[in-house]
Amino acid sequence: MLLSGHYLAATAIALLLSLVSYLLLTGPQRKLVYNRTIPWFKLTERGQPTSSSKTPPRSVSPEKKPPSNIPPPSQYKDIFPPWRREALSSAVASQTSTGKARLPGVMTESTHSSFRMGLLPFTTDYRTCTAPAFTYTPMGIALTEVAALGDFPDYAELSGVPLPAPYQDFKIESALPRPYRPFRWAYHQTMSLTKMETDWWLELEQEYVKSIRDRKELFATRGKMMLDYLPGSELACKELMEMALQFLCARYPHYFSLSYSHDKGYVFHNGILHNETVVKDMHPLHVLLENVPEDFGVMLRNPDDGHYYLRAGVLCSSLGWTLGSKLGMQLKEIHGPIPDYKEKMEFSMDRYFAKLPTARPIQRGSWGLEVDKPLFMPPGDPHEAYRDSQLPASQLPLSRVHLRVDWQTLRRLPLSGAIIFNFKALFTPVEQFREEPHIPALVAHLLRHAPEHIMRYKNTWHVEHVALPALERWAKEQEDEGLVERGWEVATLDESPFFPGWEGRWRGAQGF
Repeated sequence: MLLSGHYLAATAIALLLSLVSYLLLTGPQRKLVYNRTIPWFKLTERGQPTSSSKTPPRSVSPEKKPPSNIPPPSQYKDIFPPWRREALSSAVASQTSTGKARLPGVMTESTHSSFRMGLLPFTTDYRTCTAPAFTYTPMGIALTEVAALGDFPDYAELSGVPLPAPYQDFKIESALPRPYRPFRWAYHQTMSLTKMETDWWLELEQEYVKSIRDRKELFATRGKMMLDYLPGSELACKELMEMALQFLCARYPHYFSLSYSHDKGYVFHNGILHNETVVKDMHPLHVLLENVPEDFGVMLRNPDDGHYYLRAGVLCSSLGWTLGSKLGMQLKEIHGPIPDYKEKMEFSMDRYFAKLPTARPIQRGSWGLEVDKPLFMPPGDPHEAYRDSQLPASQLPLSRVHLRVDWQTLRRLPLSGAIIFNFKALFTPVEQFREEPHIPALVAHLLRHAPEHIMRYKNTWHVEHVALPALERWAKEQEDEGLVERGWEVATLDESPFFPGWEGRWRGAQGF
């Protein structure tokens, strides 16, 4: 009992001295002590410790979508993407010896309190920041650490997404895009996300040279309607460009390479176009315009509210909208015209963007039917007139009707925390469906039975009078020939987003 009493007395004295010491601190000192101690004791309702620099927020997988009727959290600004600070040391180890020499004392874990107080302002260029050691990206990385990594760091290590395997059989002269058929039944308006096939992030095909030429000509006439960037997007644009060039060099090593010299810095060698790009001589998005025939949108987290906004992009394939009309908008504003977005998808998308990890990029496809091959169609474009009426069949042969698929990917960048939305527009003559098992019946069923407002948004009506009879005729033909089992119940194919036997047919068309 006496020993226990001594312990109680000692404890009381210690608590008293701690209280006196705390009261003698200044206001900022008290705040720092509070921020560093309270998280160790504070528990959530389920007994889990609150988020700290070592416990990033949980991520949401595409397969586990929250119910759409749950109200969104009031403070997205308190939700940060999962960090990968543990990858910094490994990424630095792969740098040159010069790079390693610049790092003493840099790779230390940032405290949660200083991180929150030192977030890089939304519109600030990271290169002009006056206190880089105390300024952080949403990924918990100090700007001094970004500088120490230098140009073209090991993004595979930083992101957790490996570089692609070399595509040994690839020949640009005969290369065809994979035959994406993202048709689903029963049809529901959802995000419909799947894990990205990382070897296919950027997919080249035989129209590469023409695509690059067309995109550059489009920029020459349209300018900021399809390529632009706002203040604060500098780090994300650089990061995206470097990741894209690293991907091309790893995937197609017989066509692309990077070299470095003291006078020019990094130079990208393009063996298809037979030219070189001195990377430092142009904005990162222009490097992409010159070499990568895909569209990119850069979404940045606003520290004031935690929501994501479109802050930069190169978008040459938009229908009914342009980059210029969407730049600066919040995610929900960008998707405002999409049917059921607010009621069924807004919460899921906001939450997904808030918690998407760098190591879990995703893919999805959207589709529509078009007359000819409209690639860039801003509001008021003459081609829009085709969508307002049904041309007589005599003026609209089936050969002019095409499936347009926008094959999309979504991934988070490991340094800036930006989310990159990219897509490529692919056109397929509807006549090709005749040889593809199940596709005619599936598309015909969608045209007849999918929700009317969804199909109206997809703009299929203006060609249905020509396409639908052919699709139903081919569906019966496939049953009669035994290509499809008779009485097949229409449903999403197991091979989605492709079709049975697609790969052999696709490879054979390319000669391997």
